[in-house]
Amino acid sequence: MCVIGIETSCDETGVALYDGERGLLGHQLYSQVALHAGYGGVVPELASRDHVRKLVPLLRGLLEQVGLEHDAISGVAYTAGPGLAGALLVGAALGRSLAWAWDVPAIGVHHMEGHLLAPMLEPAPPAFPFVALLVSGGHTQLVEVAGIGRYRLLGQSVDDAAGEAFDKTAKMLGLGYPGGPVLAARAERGDPTRFRFPRPMTDRPGLDFSFSGLKTFALTTLQRESAGLGGAELEQLKDDIARAFEDAVVDTLAIKCRRALEASGVDTLVLAGGVSANRRLQARVDLMMAERGGRACYPRAEFCTDNGAMIAYAGWQRLHAGQHEGLSFDIRPRWPMESLPAV
Repeated sequence: MCVIGIETSCDETGVALYDGERGLLGHQLYSQVALHAGYGGVVPELASRDHVRKLVPLLRGLLEQVGLEHDAISGVAYTAGPGLAGALLVGAALGRSLAWAWDVPAIGVHHMEGHLLAPMLEPAPPAFPFVALLVSGGHTQLVEVAGIGRYRLLGQSVDDAAGEAFDKTAKMLGLGYPGGPVLAARAERGDPTRFRFPRPMTDRPGLDFSFSGLKTFALTTLQRESAGLGGAELEQLKDDIARAFEDAVVDTLAIKCRRALEASGVDTLVLAGGVSANRRLQARVDLMMAERGGRACYPRAEFCTDNGAMIAYAGWQRLHAGQHEGLSFDIRPRWPMESLPAV
């Protein structure tokens, strides 16, 4: 069974082909970073319009890349949520239309389930059960995973997610867009001993996250310490704040992951989503899992951010299990992952 995956939940247009016997056949991705950079964040209407312009050419390019005609496609998977409503509609409408025209089944895929399953595309995928830390865009979640569709939410962000906090803090520091990768790069030059930021919600029981206060702490530190500074001194201050902020986020995520593993009694931790590509986070988690005698798994860097490959794989799993949708379709900008049926 060969499934085409379509991802248009936010500001990246992704398409991919996954075959049950041959694995991932190919994928293509177009990022809208340059389009939104001037606004300092994603403009939903512009994102939707750009998906309309780029999606069909990407699909054509993908089929040419892998040397397949449409009659080799056995199913279509598209992101149905969560995400920006207009952006989701673009991929859902095209995906459902292609499935009708080609007379193949279609299914709407949960965007976060796609991220959760992205490590399954690697040569040594994790085995169930495991705990997953999903850190993508507006989501920071800890999930106990017994199997595909068998999810138990352990904790989540109650305000700003980790990725949002990275982007907003970078914007406050004047570091540019997209903020997360830029802040991480500046943190590499920062002095780790100059500031110590709080590790939010680690001094109490529970597995929820809160990064809004940490973002504010970074802002007040900048305002307090930057008086009279300019040039190289001001830039070094920003580097040092970036390092303190990143260290606090990484420590907080690692502490909560350790608690989740202990509560679940498993020894495998999966990290997925854009923030999972952070090198300091991966190093911290690798060290923690080595001390525990467990295993940490990540998708490759290109599959940490939004992509069509994870949607094609998740869609293949559900279509292969006989799940599909009728001619009508809907999108779900808000969609609890625990409501998904098991495979």
